[in-house]
Amino acid sequence: MTIRNPVEWGAAQLKMATRAVESASHAVYHADESPNVLMPKVRRIAVSDLREVLVKGVEDFAAYRTDVIFISLIYPVVGLVLGRVAVGYDMLPLLFPLASGFALVGPFVAIGLYEMSRRREEGAVISWVDAFGVLRSPAFAAILVLGFILMAIFLAWLIAAQLIYNATLGPEPPESVEAFVRDVFMTAAGRTMIVVGVGVGFLFACLSFAVSVVSFPLLLDRHVGVGTAVWTSIRTVLKNPIPMACWGMIVVAGLVIGSLPLLVGLIIVMPVLGHATWHLYRKVVAR
Repeated sequence: MTIRNPVEWGAAQLKMATRAVESASHAVYHADESPNVLMPKVRRIAVSDLREVLVKGVEDFAAYRTDVIFISLIYPVVGLVLGRVAVGYDMLPLLFPLASGFALVGPFVAIGLYEMSRRREEGAVISWVDAFGVLRSPAFAAILVLGFILMAIFLAWLIAAQLIYNATLGPEPPESVEAFVRDVFMTAAGRTMIVVGVGVGFLFACLSFAVSVVSFPLLLDRHVGVGTAVWTSIRTVLKNPIPMACWGMIVVAGLVIGSLPLLVGLIIVMPVLGHATWHLYRKVVAR
């Protein structure tokens, strides 16, 4: 066993990712997935079960906090970059949609955390490098497809947000940050934008949540295609509407708290929620 330099390690990971992408023809319907096999069984859970899920998420974070924090530095960095781009290129009206919409693709971004929880569950000794084990997963192509679906939802939300701004305060960009804030909160058009924007954003959030709440962990854990994973995730929400609604509120509350100050709290909040999502999957989908 030899220690490779970063270039060699990165080349090896890229090679494995390329092989996975080549198998994309099996993404929607996995080659090993028989049409006669029953869909994964979804259990009913109680709201009280979410406490156990969060506790296990915290335990995973505590076990590998140094490694996980290293990975999670990307979240505030990306958020701040997006904010700078929005302000610097007259995209100020999209700053909030960008920040809130980041949660839509959160389940895809957290895929490495699911992999770490999965390996810890198996008793393996892991580090932050093992988060990239998803690149070797037979389901990597399916994971990419589902990730693209979430990205499409995210882009659709940004387009909708821009249209809402154009119909209320726009279409001209705001003259300054102060003028934009004043128009949003002190004018009827601004209040209309808030109400309509929150309502439409809620619909996009519900769609993204329903298709992804357990689909990524399921793809990592079993030989299923995107269709099976998404339908299992939707069935999870339909069978447990109240617990899943509470989980959604926990996620939103965690992201809001983690965004203060300057998104630094996401370094802790995101890994805890990511690890907890794996244990939520274990709780609701029978083995």
